[in-house]
Amino acid sequence: MDNTILSSVYIMGGLRTPIGSYKGQFKHIRPEHLGAQVLNALHETYGAVDEIICGNAVGTGGNIGRLTALYSTYGTSVPAYTVDMQCASAGAAIIQGYRAIRSGMVNTVLAGGVESSSLQPKRIYAADDDRQGEYMVAQFSPNENDALAMLQGAERTAQKYKVTKAELDYWSLRSHRLATKAREEGVLQPYILAMGEQYVDESIKPRLQQKLLDRMKPILGEGTLTTAGNACYTHDGAAFVVLTNTPGPFRIIGALQYGGDPLYSPEGALQATERLLKQTDLIMADMTAIEWNEAFAVIDVLFGRTYGEYEGQYNQLGGALAYGHPFGCSGAIILLHTMAALTQRQGRYGICAIAGAGGMGTALLIERVTY
Repeated sequence: MDNTILSSVYIMGGLRTPIGSYKGQFKHIRPEHLGAQVLNALHETYGAVDEIICGNAVGTGGNIGRLTALYSTYGTSVPAYTVDMQCASAGAAIIQGYRAIRSGMVNTVLAGGVESSSLQPKRIYAADDDRQGEYMVAQFSPNENDALAMLQGAERTAQKYKVTKAELDYWSLRSHRLATKAREEGVLQPYILAMGEQYVDESIKPRLQQKLLDRMKPILGEGTLTTAGNACYTHDGAAFVVLTNTPGPFRIIGALQYGGDPLYSPEGALQATERLLKQTDLIMADMTAIEWNEAFAVIDVLFGRTYGEYEGQYNQLGGALAYGHPFGCSGAIILLHTMAALTQRQGRYGICAIAGAGGMGTALLIERVTY
């Protein structure tokens, strides 16, 4: 009989930077510098930690998590490492921290991620590699090696489920409308690092209208559905949360990592969510806040078709189609947004999930302790 006592894991708080567009407000700022600013603010508020775990997808390589920590006020004594699960990297980093605390190996962890699409480097395959030339996007599937693999996966998923452009456009417009409303109301301000008035969530379009979406041409050619209006752009930013075994305002009820078909990677958010709900014996009706990272509007369509009656709880502050998707930190961003939505609605349970390249995904289910 296993008599191991597992520690409860709480979220004390967290912060993210404003989210910058590709070649926008953060185009000259290295991701480790963005991340260090977030770490400094969390260090000042929450004090010492045992580990720092950092997601990153398109950085310059090496242990960017450690580099981020070394640029921060945490200095040399706190171990830090980097997790790469592409879009799900920060989600995976948070799950790693959750496991470490739950097992009793550490008490407090900072987990999240950093990203700069603006500074994404070009690489060159080795001379003896059968893949030749420069590349910026890694290979995610044995059956596909293409810089447009993620867009093609979204298109493939849309075709699989016979999605219409009208469905995609609906979710795009909704995302920008709700993000605009949330910004006007300041709902996310407690979770956004103040960096000066010039830095804002740069991609939100308050005046986006259907006629503009109608003018956008399909990215993958005639007869396809994916456009710049229903697929989010690439972005820059950083986000971290503070995990601990000391009771705090939120508790992690469950967490999992998911593996599925790499050719249909947008399915990951739905599939990870369903598996986690089953594991925790909860249902979608229990959730006050539901966050899926909407890298593509087809992810929203999958939600709408499966759980349409809960649309009011879903991405209620807007989603990545409006805010943007800085790959390596998006999992932490949606967790922060889940926390903000739960607080705003004074609800109990929230779930957030993200799909990643290679058919990966993560899901987290949290409880607001002071409900």
